[in-house]
Amino acid sequence: MPDGSLCLDAAMRLWKTMKIAVGSLFVLFLAALTAASAAPKADLQLFVGTYTGPKSRGIYTCRFDPTTGQLSVDGLAAETPNPTFLAIHPNKRFLYAANEISDFEGKQAGSVSAFAIDASGRLTPLNQQSSGGTGPCHLVVDATGKFVLVANYGGGSIASLPIQADGRLGAAVSFIQHKGASVNAERQDAPHAHCILLDASNRRVYVADLGLDKILVYDFNPATGILKANPLLNATQRPGAGPRHMAFDRKGHFAYVINELDSTITAFAHDNSKGSLQALQTISTLPFSWTNQNFPAEIEVHPGGKFVYGSNRGHDSIAIYSVESKGLLKPVDYPFIMGKNPRNFTIDPSGQFLLVANQTTDTIIVFRIDEATGNLTDTGYKVGIGAPVCLKFLVPEK
Repeated sequence: MPDGSLCLDAAMRLWKTMKIAVGSLFVLFLAALTAASAAPKADLQLFVGTYTGPKSRGIYTCRFDPTTGQLSVDGLAAETPNPTFLAIHPNKRFLYAANEISDFEGKQAGSVSAFAIDASGRLTPLNQQSSGGTGPCHLVVDATGKFVLVANYGGGSIASLPIQADGRLGAAVSFIQHKGASVNAERQDAPHAHCILLDASNRRVYVADLGLDKILVYDFNPATGILKANPLLNATQRPGAGPRHMAFDRKGHFAYVINELDSTITAFAHDNSKGSLQALQTISTLPFSWTNQNFPAEIEVHPGGKFVYGSNRGHDSIAIYSVESKGLLKPVDYPFIMGKNPRNFTIDPSGQFLLVANQTTDTIIVFRIDEATGNLTDTGYKVGIGAPVCLKFLVPEK
């Protein structure tokens, strides 16, 4: 029979060996976690829509580092006239551009262009279709990926165009001409549809019409693409407001409309089931000290839902608001964007950076977002692209 002290000594040596082995495994595990967290994130692709002219020939593509905020220009992705707003298909394989023109194939209309996105980020033209009205300025792809919905500013109308399996566009299956005017004789003598959005149900469409001072609501059939007016859900802005763009919060409980003609934002409560909008608040996009001309352009809700941002052309700033109880907005700051005419901006998917397209000064500037206050700090990163007016990230599938 073995001696008890020898057995105990052997057991202790075995226990020490096991502790060393387990400790080594734990160290390796921690090292793997550290390496994984330290591994650089893949760059994101950013498409840039422009007004074409001496400094621009169409849609450009950039590379964005989501860790540092560094932005670099890849080059021209596709030549096309005035691609002033862009939308990416849910499958990430196609991109659609609103060509803000007034003559297409000899008729008074703009166009919508379809492109295939290749692995290098270049765009291959597929086809073009009439938008049905002049000056198309905004478009969206529905959640099923079967239709492009477009708003025509010059024509004061909207249309729905079917998307074929290969990404090409068919002729419009639904077209609605707005009618009426409002109080600003220079800017509101006719309807001017400026923004078109779908809610989370993918069955209701909201159109901000600057010329009518209204948010017009339509029922949308995602199987056929047919749009049908639902006037009982329309929301009227105060005369002369000029609603331009609109954004929902991530849960769809609130909607925010930026008004171009009186430099305000209107907050609405949104009923997800009924689709109705109830005005809660109208707040200035400017500090009290500013009395010069100003025309707001874009509005976005931060991915985290705590902040709302709006761009000011004239004051040349980004208006920042915190989202308070019941969706109300509280001013935070109005930082200048080191450029002129910030027509459009976008927030990266992580919510860490805000990128501003300065149309007049031909630059895109990257700001870091303070996660606690929502305020903006210049990162030092910027690129030059002629007359940039729309920024869209190509976000890969998770």
